[in-house]
Amino acid sequence: MTGIIAVGEAFSRSVGFDGSALDDTALVVSAIIATRTPIVRRDSKAPFFEILDPFGLKFEPEDDFPLQLDHSPLARETIGRAFNLSADDNRVSAQLRFTSADDAEPIRQRIRDRTLRHLSVGYRVQKWREGTDAEGRRTKTAVRWRLFEVTLTAVPADPNSRIQRSTEMEPEIEEPTPARHRAEVRSILRAAGMSKPEEIDAIVDEDLSLDEVKSRAFEHMQTRQRNTPRIRVTASNDDPAAIVTRAADALAFRMGGASELPPASREYANMSLLDLARDSLTRAGVSVRGLSTDEVLQRAAHGTSDFPLVVTNAANKTLLSTYQAAESPLKALARQRTLPNFKESSTLRLGGMGRLEKLSEHGEITATSRGETGEKLSLATYARRFDLTRQLMIDDDTGAFGDIVAALGQAAAQTEADLLVSLLLDNPLMSDGVPVFHATHGNLSTGAALSETSLSDARLALRQRKDMDGVTLINATPKHLVVGPELETSAEKLLATVQAPTTGDVNPFAGKLILLVEPRITDDQWYVFADPARLATMQFAYLSGAQGPQIQRQDLWDSLGVSFRAFEDFGAGWVDWRGAQKNPGA
Repeated sequence: MTGIIAVGEAFSRSVGFDGSALDDTALVVSAIIATRTPIVRRDSKAPFFEILDPFGLKFEPEDDFPLQLDHSPLARETIGRAFNLSADDNRVSAQLRFTSADDAEPIRQRIRDRTLRHLSVGYRVQKWREGTDAEGRRTKTAVRWRLFEVTLTAVPADPNSRIQRSTEMEPEIEEPTPARHRAEVRSILRAAGMSKPEEIDAIVDEDLSLDEVKSRAFEHMQTRQRNTPRIRVTASNDDPAAIVTRAADALAFRMGGASELPPASREYANMSLLDLARDSLTRAGVSVRGLSTDEVLQRAAHGTSDFPLVVTNAANKTLLSTYQAAESPLKALARQRTLPNFKESSTLRLGGMGRLEKLSEHGEITATSRGETGEKLSLATYARRFDLTRQLMIDDDTGAFGDIVAALGQAAAQTEADLLVSLLLDNPLMSDGVPVFHATHGNLSTGAALSETSLSDARLALRQRKDMDGVTLINATPKHLVVGPELETSAEKLLATVQAPTTGDVNPFAGKLILLVEPRITDDQWYVFADPARLATMQFAYLSGAQGPQIQRQDLWDSLGVSFRAFEDFGAGWVDWRGAQKNPGA
């Protein structure tokens, strides 16, 4: 059997056997059905010698397998069963029980007179081990494989195994006849892919041993693989979407919105805005011969070319790059959401279930309910506009263009940061009518400087926080320490890891909290927040399908140029006060 093989693929190999020992009464004969003899095969890499490890065959003592004719799946071609399998270092043995059916008598007679004397096993390899043999040839050894059939075949691939004269005797080793040897040589060469009769006849006439024939076959398979042309599939260079992406990446790189230039965009790296406009018009089927600079820019900006899309995409990349770099650290404290519209949304928080109750003698289960609370959140739109003027496009001032877009990205990040910081500093009312940080909530500590003692007190308060029922402990784990620039150095020292010589010098907060510095906090107040994945306190939201700032383009009618507007739909609010602790400072 030839072809590409892989783990789990079903394939077969053949061995010879002597059927003269077939008993007319018992209809049972012993046979060696597989050996370690290498067989030439090939996979997707190259030709190799396949070796079956007898100990790699997985079977149970009670297993038996169908005995077929020529791998036929038909029931009437099943002429017996193979059973009582055993394995040693070099072979797999089995007993073959033939059917007593009358229509199988011709087959049994061919076995007795040794006309039909070869077996083939069908198997699936589950695990390979690759290596090389003593001659440096590639090998693959099946170290875990399963048998699914034994079949009678006319041409063997492994002539070294024979059926035993009795269940006690070793297999008879017989020197092959010249005719049989030539048939085996032809079979091996055809399996290796030789198709020209003259090539096969030339090797047959050399009267080589089977090992030498297998080496020739292996060399032929390697040569054929090297000479077979390979078809490579590459990405299309004329896909409009791919061209827009490459051109936009190159323009964003020139604008300063990307730190690296993708290799596919290098052909556009030195193209000016005017060059990009001409290229877009040409690909759209518009001739640019004889057009002035103004005409090229006007037709590219207001026509059907993809020039506006290239510029818009590059602006978006630059905007998002700057926006992400300037995002507020307070977003790490909040849970992100998306809202489908601008209507006011309620964030419902359900309380815990308390504890399970011990059943009474009668097995009655008491019903319970969960407390709930809800905080409001709605989106608002924030926007600014900038114009890409005719002069800027003609001068190819991509640096100025990039600076404008980058400034808009920073403005979007500043807008979000201002809204999040206001949630801390303005201390708004919650749905219960009490400010977020208040003695009623128990999350407002007595003013104290940031120290090991005051930070320990804040952590203790979070640990002792109770659910809505006022009984169940939440065990809010502190994760973030939020300070302003005035306390940044003190906070870093407090959280630093030190090699303490004594237990009294150990820093209990080393590696326990993440420091967040918000420059809009201008005094010495500080906060401790729980992990938002465990207990969310703040939240922010975007409009569905438009997360973060967006850029849209519009043609200018009253002036020569193109107008861009940057906007985002954003909202922020509180979810629960229980995951935060505030200290107003000394």
